[in-house]
Amino acid sequence: MKNVTDPFVSLGHWPSAGSFTFNTDILATNPINLGVVLGVLIYFGKGVCASCILNDLLDNRKQKILSTIRNSEELRRGAIEQLERARAHLRKVEMKADEYRMNGYSEIEREKANLINATSDSLEQLENYKNETLHFEQQRAINQVRQQVFQQALQGALGTLNSCLNSELHFRTINANIGILRAMEEITD
Repeated sequence: MKNVTDPFVSLGHWPSAGSFTFNTDILATNPINLGVVLGVLIYFGKGVCASCILNDLLDNRKQKILSTIRNSEELRRGAIEQLERARAHLRKVEMKADEYRMNGYSEIEREKANLINATSDSLEQLENYKNETLHFEQQRAINQVRQQVFQQALQGALGTLNSCLNSELHFRTINANIGILRAMEEITD
């Protein structure tokens, strides 16, 4: 006996579409197959209304389609809600990012101003230290010059005194100084 799936499996044995031939195999022709199918339906479908079956099939199909449409609508609504929630979340995140960005920029500006102020203060202190150092060095130089001038003047005066004084003048100067010291001593007593 021939297998039922053979005609479907051996599709490669069919004649090509470009040629036309008559099929002499009575079992492979459509009118016989249709007759068999109708006979089976009539035999097993006794007492069953063909239009009722068709209506039931159509109603079932209609219910499935409506159910699929309802499910699709619910899924679409859910997707729209998720999209709106995602957009709202995105707006919040963008606002926070903008806030962080602005805070970061203001923090950077604040740090920049603080750094500029600190640098300015440091420069001012360095300028003050420099001025104090210059003043100190100037005073030290002035004192050294005074001391050298004083020593030179003293050496010059001593040289002049030594060259101009004789022993009698020395004696009178010493006596005059002794007299001045005695007068000061009497005043303090």
